[in-house]
Amino acid sequence: MSKVLIVGGGAAGMFASIAAARGGHEVLVFEKNEKLGKKLFITGKGRCNITNACDMDILFSSVVSNSKFLYSSFYGYSNQDVIDFFEELGVRTKIERGERVFPASDHSSDVIRAMEKEMRRLGVKTELHAEVTAVRSVEGRFDHIELSGGRKVSGDACIVATGGLSYQSTGSTGDGYRFAKENGHGIT
Repeated sequence: MSKVLIVGGGAAGMFASIAAARGGHEVLVFEKNEKLGKKLFITGKGRCNITNACDMDILFSSVVSNSKFLYSSFYGYSNQDVIDFFEELGVRTKIERGERVFPASDHSSDVIRAMEKEMRRLGVKTELHAEVTAVRSVEGRFDHIELSGGRKVSGDACIVATGGLSYQSTGSTGDGYRFAKENGHGIT
């Protein structure tokens, strides 16, 4: 069993933690906010627009440039897979105009609670108020993360799920871009 560290406890980080734990890995999530899924609370005006239920052809025609880049992602884990995932967690869904998918309850908190419950069931460990300041690699391989208090946490793999640079009050401050650049990735 490998140890997977996930930087960011938003939608992507929570989902990644569930996938990694289901794959048999030990998982630790580091979130700098006081709770998981902070941006999810405001998504869709607090209702949490989970995905879109349109056909893939329509979805790809809506992509402004280079939609072929997204083929493997969208076909590897489709919008129906997303709906099925949440239904499996007990979140009933509904489809509204524009093929937007919401929880039937219209409460983003139900989505967050369902993912938190699954994380607990799978033994995912979560550290809140844990600001990651650096993601370090040695000879091109992930080695450890560093937290604001100077603590270092080693692992076998790291998933950076910090989101972009939006809604800074929710913690989306662009840290992931910095982590990627510092580890040799190009930023576009």
